[in-house]
Amino acid sequence: MAAEHHIDIHRQLYNHVKWDYTNSPKDDKPSEYQQNNKLPEWKCRWSVFAELHSKAAQATVARFHDNLSNLRKKKEKGYNVGRLKRQSPSEYQSVTYNQSGFDLDNKRGRDGFAYVRFSKIGWVKIRYHRPLPDHATIKEVTLKKETTGEWFVSFSLETDDEHVPEKPALDTLDASNSVGIDLGIQNYIHTSDGKTVDWLDLEDEYERLRREQRKLSRKEHGSNNYEKQRRKVAKVKRKIQRKVLDYQHKITTWLVKEYDAVFVEDLNVSGMLQGNGNARNKQDAAWRQFITLLEYKGDLYGTYAVQVEAAGTTKECAKCGVETAKPIWVREHSCPSCGFETGRDANAAMNVLQRGFSELGLGWPEDTPVETALPTDTAGFQRVSAKRVCRGNLDRLSDGV
Repeated sequence: MAAEHHIDIHRQLYNHVKWDYTNSPKDDKPSEYQQNNKLPEWKCRWSVFAELHSKAAQATVARFHDNLSNLRKKKEKGYNVGRLKRQSPSEYQSVTYNQSGFDLDNKRGRDGFAYVRFSKIGWVKIRYHRPLPDHATIKEVTLKKETTGEWFVSFSLETDDEHVPEKPALDTLDASNSVGIDLGIQNYIHTSDGKTVDWLDLEDEYERLRREQRKLSRKEHGSNNYEKQRRKVAKVKRKIQRKVLDYQHKITTWLVKEYDAVFVEDLNVSGMLQGNGNARNKQDAAWRQFITLLEYKGDLYGTYAVQVEAAGTTKECAKCGVETAKPIWVREHSCPSCGFETGRDANAAMNVLQRGFSELGLGWPEDTPVETALPTDTAGFQRVSAKRVCRGNLDRLSDGV
C-alpha cells in the first residue's frame, strides 16, 4: 500500500534526523531550521527521501525536535528521562502534511464519505462523519495507522477569533462561578462545591483483555495467528481507551459550561504511575489527558482552566492553612488547629480553588465554600455515578459533547 510505504520512508527520515543530531558535535547540535536546509542534500544523496513531499518531510524533522523539546522539559522538571530511540516500523505509524500537499473533496463521495488527496500517495476515501466548520481553515492533515490495523485521517483546524467566546473579566470571578477540582482515589473527581463523579467501571473490559492476552501468549510469535490475536488485543485496549476518552469529554464539557473558572492540580502523572499503589486505576484515570481536554475546552467555551501546584493540597487545612499529615487511608480532614472538619478530597478541592485564585492574582476567593463546606455524609452532598456520566446525564450535561 502506498500509504504504508511512505510512512516507512518517513520513519527512515526520522531515524536519519536523529542520527545526524546525535553524531553532531556536542557544542554544535543542528537546529530544526538547519536540518530542514539539509533535506535537499539528503534527497540527492538518498533517492528514497526524494519520494517524500517537502512539507511532509519538514513535519517529520519537526516531529523529532518536538520530541527532543518535550524530553528536555521533562528533565528540567526533575523527571528521570532517557534518550530518544530509533523508531521501529511498529512504532512509527503516521505522517503529517503541514500547510500544503493535501486536498479535501467532500462533494464527490456520497453522504458520510469524502476523499482526501495526499501528495505522493494519492486519493484516500474516508468516512466523513463530522463536517468541518465553515469558518475553519485546514492547517494540517495527519494519516495514521492504528495498532488494530485501521486507518484514520485527522484534521488540524484554524478558526476565526470572532467565533471564539471571550473569557469573563477576572473581577467577576468568585466562589459561586468557580470551582476547584481534586482528582481523587475514591472518586474520579471531587469539586470544591460538594460534587463527586464516580470512577468508570471497566472491570468487564479488563476481564476480556486478560482472556485475549492469555490467548495471545499461546500463539507462536510472528505467525499469522499471532498477528490476528494481537489485533484482537489491540481492539480491546482501544475500546477501553475510547470509553475513558468519552467519559472525560462529558465531564470536561460539563465543567466548562457550568463554571467560569475551573482549577485543577498539576499532577506528576508519570511519577504516580511509577510509585506504589493501584497503578492500573491511575492509568485508567488518564489524568494528563483529562487536564489537556479541560484546557482545550476552556478556550473553546470561554472558561478559565488553570493548573495549580498540587503539593500540600491534601495536608493543608482549607480554612486556616495549618498542615496535618494524613496517611492515604485517612479519608476525613479534621484540623487540630481550627477544628474544621470535612472530607479529605473536599478539603483538597477547596485548597485547589484558593490556589487557583492566587494563580490569577485575585487572592482569597470571596464567599469561599470553606464557610459552608458539607462533610461527605451530609444530605446536601451531591454524588454522580459513572453510569450517569456514560449516558451523558451528568447534572445538566444532557447534550453530550
